[in-house]
Amino acid sequence: MSERELGQFLLLLALLFGATYLLFGILERLKIPGILGALFVAMGAHYTVVGELISQGVFYEAFTVLAELGVLFLLFFIGLQIDMKAMRSQSSNIILATVLNTLIPFVLGVWALRYLEYGWTISLVVGLTRMPTAEAVIVPILDEFGMIKTKVGNYIVGAGVLDDVIEVFLIALVSVWIGEKSGLLSQNSEEVFQLGLSILVFVAAAWAVRKWLLLPLSRWLKIRVPNLILLTIIILFTFGGFAEYSELGLVVGAIVAGMLMRPVFDAAGETGIHATKTVRSVSYGFFGIIFFLWIGMSVDLEAIIRVPELTILLFLAAFVGKIIGIFLMVPLGQLTSLEAWTIGIGLNARLTTEIIVAKLLFDAGLIDTHLFTALVAASSLSTVVVPLLFSLIVSRWKGALLSSVHKTGKASAKKRHQKKG
Repeated sequence: MSERELGQFLLLLALLFGATYLLFGILERLKIPGILGALFVAMGAHYTVVGELISQGVFYEAFTVLAELGVLFLLFFIGLQIDMKAMRSQSSNIILATVLNTLIPFVLGVWALRYLEYGWTISLVVGLTRMPTAEAVIVPILDEFGMIKTKVGNYIVGAGVLDDVIEVFLIALVSVWIGEKSGLLSQNSEEVFQLGLSILVFVAAAWAVRKWLLLPLSRWLKIRVPNLILLTIIILFTFGGFAEYSELGLVVGAIVAGMLMRPVFDAAGETGIHATKTVRSVSYGFFGIIFFLWIGMSVDLEAIIRVPELTILLFLAAFVGKIIGIFLMVPLGQLTSLEAWTIGIGLNARLTTEIIVAKLLFDAGLIDTHLFTALVAASSLSTVVVPLLFSLIVSRWKGALLSSVHKTGKASAKKRHQKKG
């Protein structure tokens, strides 16, 4: 990037950030998280000269790198806040919720394609794209409302992380199927084996670093905020880089890095609190805005108009399917109806997985332009509808959601007391 191009790029960012800043004020008065302002600004800019300039060539490459750093820092901060004890206490319910909120959308997705007379193989593959969740989109909104450490937050983050594992195997499965069609099955099968090995190495490395390395390493330098931030960046880039390189994804690497650094920040006392605030300021003041600007630039609303029936069917297969799946937890006594609505809508956040799968299938000539356009459009529709709807629900019923958590906690404590008695 030349000096002139760098200057143009910075001016474009200044324009987008300026418009976002102005919209922040309006959204905050409406009790909608300001960070969504970046999404709406970028959606509008997408159809202007600014959008055209920043969506091509060297500008787009730089913008994408910054957006991926945004994912890293946002989800690292979320990982810092995860309460592992609370997560473990709800682990069986979170696993069940993940199974239900992926199985039902899959079935509905297959039905939608079969209804439109697509073949069984394509229907099954596209049905799989209805399963994953892009928690990178919804978790920052949770944090804006101070609900990361609640039951709703634990379900969305926990199920979202498990969904990320599903995403990895989904892409691997599609790659194997494409390899079979193109005569490259052995090569793709080897890649799946390497993926499984990478997961084992990643888990082992995370466990070893947490148990033996991080606390002694944090004392190598004086416990100060700049030194903790430096160590944070080292751990974040190491695990984020390894996760991305081994195709586990930035999301998994970033959240794990945050979980690893939490004991270090806790041990640092007041300095750790200041370091946490610094990470949050950088994440939400710069990288988070870049990330939501990038999402907004990726939204293709015109595609919805081109293939409305298939787009709406694909959107509803995921949206309704996930809500039904989570609502099955209500009769089991694990969630209230309000919690189920909130979690079900939160888990409907979409981003890139279905687009990646669609692109793989389209490039291999296994799906037509009509279906490819509909998959992109359904993802775009979710990107617009879900964050806004989720924000409105949490804003309206935050008090009730928090009170239901307290009631659940008291009821659980009462049951434990009765068992002891």
